[in-house]
Parts: sequence; structure tokens; C-alpha cells
Amino acid sequence: MIRSLLLSLVGSLLVLAPACSRSNATATESSPRVLVGAGATLPYPLYSKWATEYARVDPTVRVNYQSLGSGAGVRQVSDGVVDFGATDEPMSAQQLERSPTRLVHVPTTVGAVTFAFNVPGRRKLALTGELAADIFLGKVSRWDDERVRAQNPGAALPSEPIIVVHRADGSGTSAALTTYLSRHNETWKTTVGAGTSPRFPVGIGAKGNEGVTALIRATPMSIGYVELVYARQSDLATAQVKNPAGRFVAPTLDAVERAAKSVSAASATSDAPVVLLDAPDEGAYPIAAVSYVVVPADAHGRPNAEALAKFLWWAVHDGQSFARDLDYVALPAPLVARAERELRDLRSDGHPLLAASVAPAPAVDR
Repeated sequence: MIRSLLLSLVGSLLVLAPACSRSNATATESSPRVLVGAGATLPYPLYSKWATEYARVDPTVRVNYQSLGSGAGVRQVSDGVVDFGATDEPMSAQQLERSPTRLVHVPTTVGAVTFAFNVPGRRKLALTGELAADIFLGKVSRWDDERVRAQNPGAALPSEPIIVVHRADGSGTSAALTTYLSRHNETWKTTVGAGTSPRFPVGIGAKGNEGVTALIRATPMSIGYVELVYARQSDLATAQVKNPAGRFVAPTLDAVERAAKSVSAASATSDAPVVLLDAPDEGAYPIAAVSYVVVPADAHGRPNAEALAKFLWWAVHDGQSFARDLDYVALPAPLVARAERELRDLRSDGHPLLAASVAPAPAVDR
């Protein structure tokens, strides 16, 4: 069932209501209020599920989320085009300063970036961060290169060129990957660097996790990077990656969960970006990332803003129960607390959006 859900999502947009722009009309079950969002492709299957389930929770609200990439999501929410944006890469201080309205980040889920590959007859591959960077730099350009063979002793690797596949759009998935590669390869750090729109020196570009997944599947001898759910539900082979403990770890849900649990309790009260890369747990997968929804701190138009705040409160609580079945990891407790804090602080024209009955204050230890 999950496989059919993903296939129905590939190359499409989630449109659960006829409207494609923000609306402040009075909402009823026959004419529901539409919350419009856009951005990251990483959480798209999960947001799709949330939209479907929340329509049952509150029939007067529909969520229309467009999977356009983190860069587009940040631009559209900054410009006031959508009610909320979504990104896997927190906005920089400069981006936040340039935004006409003050924006806040609400953590929603945890995913992982995988090295997915298509080598006929092979399902196993081991990579270090340094070696992966050199493959994406074009310095290691054949599958039977001695450095690849050194990490995969005894493997029958083909004497064929490596075809690199990468994102062609602004992407939080790219930001997570390039930040990870910059940690492990000095040449990558100084020549390509980290960011949502890196200039890859080699390879073929495709749009979205959906596009990269499809291109890898269609291209023998290729390797690229996609979010875990896209690799798993498309049955792509994925590499084991060496973590700081020296173990080669496959991108399983348990390994990503171990990375997520490395989040400190201090994250609940901090505004600093949450970094899950190279988590210290010896069983953690090293390329995990938090995905965020970005919303105005003080929105104009209370009806939509209040409906959005209630939806997000549901998403970071009841909505987390849908994460694992869709190959995501539920938010750890410190990030749930952080999301609650951000949502309680949301305003419309200076007035709180969530009543105490909806979002009770946390208990105070005495």
C-alpha cells in the first residue's frame, strides 16, 4: 500500500482542494478553508498522509501542499504567497533578515539522506564520507576504482564509469548532503561547499527527490542521493556509510532513530539549528536531518493562521504516529517541546493563535 502511495506522488502535486492560493473565506464542510504550503520534497509523502488524515479530524480544513523543493518553499513563504513553507535546511540569518515578515521554524519530522545506486547485480556498497565526496567531485570515476574496492573487499565491481545523479533545484536534501561531505572532504569544502543549490562539477541533474529517484532507476551504473522513503519505496539499493564510531551503517529506520535520539534536552529551549549529522551513537546513521515548516510569527488574517496553528499542533503530536509506516522517524521529545514552544508563540495581529485549551502550557517543576 505504501509503495502505491509513493508512486502516485511521483511527479505530481498534492491538491486536496480546488483552490491554489491563500483564502480567508468562511469555511464549512462543503466549502473548507484551504491552507496552502510549498517546499521540501523530503517530507512530501508524510505531509500527504497528514493532509488526508487531518481532513477527517477537521472537515472544515484542507491542506494543499506542493512539493517544489526547500528553496522554493522558503521564497514563497517569505513573499507571502503561501500560508507555510517547508525546508530541510533552516533559513540563514540573512534570509530571515530579508524576509518582509518575521518567520519561525517548527520541526515536524526526521528523515535521512541516502546514497542510492543502480549497479545491476549488486545491492551492497560501503562508502566513507571522503570517498563519497570524491565520487561526486569526479575524482573517483569508475566503479572498480581501487578506493571503491578498498572499502568493498571481495565485491565484484564492474569496470564501468560511475554516473552521478544530483538535484537540479534548490534543496534541503542537497544542503544536508553537502554539509556532510564538507565535514569529511577538504577539497569538497573549499571547491563546492555546503548549501541548497551547490554547483556539482560532474553528473546529471534532476528535479526533486522524485526526479532523482526516477533517473537513478532508469540509469544503470548511476549513484545519487535521495531521502530514505524514496529509496525504500522505489526499491533502490542504498550504501552503508561509515559513522564517527567507525561502523558502516545502513540507512534503516532504527539507525536514523538512534541519530534522532542524540538531540539534547537543551534543543527544546534553543533556536539554534538542530544538527543530526555524524551523531555520536555507534549505531546511528550519519546523514540524518530534521525537516521544518516555516510560518509567520505574527500573521495577518486570523482564520487561516489559527487553522494552520491547530493543524501543526496536531501534526507534531497525533501526526507523528504515521511517521514510521512511511519511513520517517517521529520527533524526539526535545523537538516536540521545541515545536510546542514555537506554536504557542504564534500570533495574528499580536493575539495568540492557540487557546490554552488547545495548547496547554507545560507543567512547571516545583
